[in-house]
Amino acid sequence: MTPAARVAAAIEVLDLIFEGATPEKSLTGWGRRHRFAGSKDRAAIRDHVFQALRCRASYAWLGGAQSGRGVMLGAMRAAGQVDEMFSGIAHAPRLVEDGEDARAIEDADRATQNDIPEWLLPHFDGALGADSDGVMETLKTRAGVFLRVNAARTDTMETIDVLAHDGVTVVLVRDIKNALQVTDNERRVAQTDAYLTGLIELQDASSQHAMISLGLTAGQRVLDLCAGGGGKALAMAALGADVVAHDIDPRRMVDLAPRADRAGVVIETVLTDALATLAPFDVVLVDAPCSGSGTWRRTPAAKWDLTPERLLELNQIQADVLVQAAPLVGVGGTLAYATCSVFDVENGDRIDEFTEKNGDFEVISKSLRRPRADGDGFFFVQLRRTT
Repeated sequence: MTPAARVAAAIEVLDLIFEGATPEKSLTGWGRRHRFAGSKDRAAIRDHVFQALRCRASYAWLGGAQSGRGVMLGAMRAAGQVDEMFSGIAHAPRLVEDGEDARAIEDADRATQNDIPEWLLPHFDGALGADSDGVMETLKTRAGVFLRVNAARTDTMETIDVLAHDGVTVVLVRDIKNALQVTDNERRVAQTDAYLTGLIELQDASSQHAMISLGLTAGQRVLDLCAGGGGKALAMAALGADVVAHDIDPRRMVDLAPRADRAGVVIETVLTDALATLAPFDVVLVDAPCSGSGTWRRTPAAKWDLTPERLLELNQIQADVLVQAAPLVGVGGTLAYATCSVFDVENGDRIDEFTEKNGDFEVISKSLRRPRADGDGFFFVQLRRTT
């Protein structure tokens, strides 16, 4: 496919997304209908689509319409490639038409320039203050790919050599032990010997930093209450903890057993009814459902799909899961609460509400990592149960 044909394909996929389909379903469906497209074509189209979703509002402003064509026209205007991509030749998008005149981004409102729904601006400003525009600008860029070296199986320098043998180049992440950032051949990671043999796991650096900060020691009993796919459970098990994983929907943990086997660790998965009989735990991790605002570089459609009503629902879920977790923590133990959000209403506000009602818990550490080049946005707080 020519570069222009890839832009035309991205327009088709975006129209499906704007009609309500998910990005993954839209891309998969396009690939099945166009089997002539090679892997490089599909990767390029995916990149176009995800960048268009990150910058949907500003690109639509530049392109003059909230449509696949309008957004991709805006993208090509931002890249200075309109004439070569919108040529109307062969499979390229048709020529720019009357009514598709360019507009200066400086004339757009603040929400449009920052590619954020207007109702979310107060949440960014309240949490980040003078840094909010910079963080929103960061969310318009592609996130890096990070790896966690499995300390239970190997060491970092050996892993770097194994990855290099398979053509994947990485660098050390500063101040995060066993964390690597991929600098070349990101898409090849899942096919490397290091990945297939459990020497590495894909995990963002901010999540890795949080798990290390728990200061786990061998043999500690840890409950991952909202385990999902189990990335954090695997990280804690690799540090020597005796990990139990739970999720309100056990189907989310379906891949945890084979992942643990590959990593060479043992993680017990349990249903909700069994939690009370297994308590108390030394550490209970609540990786709470959230808006994901710190990870919107990776899931850009989520910021356009989020509504005020859904955010309120998430706040109630976050409050409820903290209440569920509290009695499972042993006296002197740690309740750790995490979100991949930067919003106060999901982070500090929920902890303040919890500690006001639960005087036997005290905050011992709290941090908010902003989305940046070396990791996603991530909130993490540790509370000690005193009585």
